[in-house]
Amino acid sequence: MKLRLHFVVDPMGWLCISVVFGIWLYNTFFVPKLVLLPHYEEGHIPWALVVCYYLASALCVMALFRASTADPGRLPVDPHIPHSEREQWELCNKCNLMRPKRSHHCSRCGHCVRRMDHHCPWINNCVGEDNHWLFLQLCFYTQVLSLFTLVLDFCQYYYFQPLTRLDQEKFTTRHELALLRVSALTGVVMFGGMSSLFYAQMAGVLSDMTTIEKMSQFSSETYGTKRSWQWALAEVCGTRWKLLWLLPLRSRQPLHTGHHYRSHV
Repeated sequence: MKLRLHFVVDPMGWLCISVVFGIWLYNTFFVPKLVLLPHYEEGHIPWALVVCYYLASALCVMALFRASTADPGRLPVDPHIPHSEREQWELCNKCNLMRPKRSHHCSRCGHCVRRMDHHCPWINNCVGEDNHWLFLQLCFYTQVLSLFTLVLDFCQYYYFQPLTRLDQEKFTTRHELALLRVSALTGVVMFGGMSSLFYAQMAGVLSDMTTIEKMSQFSSETYGTKRSWQWALAEVCGTRWKLLWLLPLRSRQPLHTGHHYRSHV
């Protein structure tokens, strides 16, 4: 399956994703320039720490790009409905098109999405059946990068040895007050927000309930089921190979389940 790009025309969404990308660019450019690389050049930290930071940053931006451009599960205008599954389809009262149950019509995007969880303006895309795993990756890698940034900012103030090649007073005046404290503040906000969001998303995945279904107070007897965390994540990510759950640059293949109904067009 090829990776196809999916874009939502929404100026407000473009603004939100630009803010997220700006925060990522800020921490990816200034933190290594002011903290990571100078201390590495003077032998205060190992090269592996630098590699890990850039790896976390690369995975974070790849997950952001894939989550915002991947098709969340948009239904075509004239879907092919297998005869054995016709009872599992219903008519959307907004676009007057047939859709499988547990689909939802997104008013922002203007179409129905299979197993839609919610519309996220921060990625300018819906979170649905085909890109939910990418949204989980984005939340996870944002937590990792934010925590990494907070640890580096803390070490810069209280742990790392002073840099001998820089004027310490000049460095403090120009950079620490204006840049590193802003980096620490954004790190706290991003880590706290993404941690709560990731917890809520994982709870929904394990209970087989989307955010829309929770807000609509759907009966857990209808959709929510008890599943092992391995099977729940394998179904969302489209593979049983746990290592592939963490890789954003791949395609998702739906798993065939016997006790959960999933419609794919």
